[in-house]
Amino acid sequence: MKRILIPFLSIACLVLIWNGYSQHADSKTDLFHYKHSYVGDNSAVANIVKELAHHQELHQIALETKQTPYGIHLTYKDIETEQVEQEIKETVLFNATYLFVLVYNVDRITFTFPDYKYTVTRDQLEQWYGQNLSTIKQESDVKKLLQHHLKSETKINQFFAD
Repeated sequence: MKRILIPFLSIACLVLIWNGYSQHADSKTDLFHYKHSYVGDNSAVANIVKELAHHQELHQIALETKQTPYGIHLTYKDIETEQVEQEIKETVLFNATYLFVLVYNVDRITFTFPDYKYTVTRDQLEQWYGQNLSTIKQESDVKKLLQHHLKSETKINQFFAD
């Protein structure tokens, strides 16, 4: 019975998490209004981030604009969930994808949580997707890309293993 229950619960959790992302994405104002924004545009970056996953736990945004490579550093408070590490990994991939699609010159994004810290580069994420993110022109294409890649916990964990 446990052999069936554990995989079933894992799949159910992933479906619920994805459903939450999908519902959140549907409630967004037109994020593609910010397509081709620059890291130095504080208001554009802030407006994008406030529409992304777990924006309510966001504590601070820091923009790294003095020299290349340009970056964004997002600091979050605790995320309340049973599978904290997996939820954080999915949030990192989800939010990084949108930021790399929308912010033209961002090269790296650092996500800091109370117990976890991840830095994702544009090159890493584009290699993982097998696609140049700056060429995406519609939000529906971002959603399809995320849906395809975030459905597998194994694939998500492989990204963070590299």
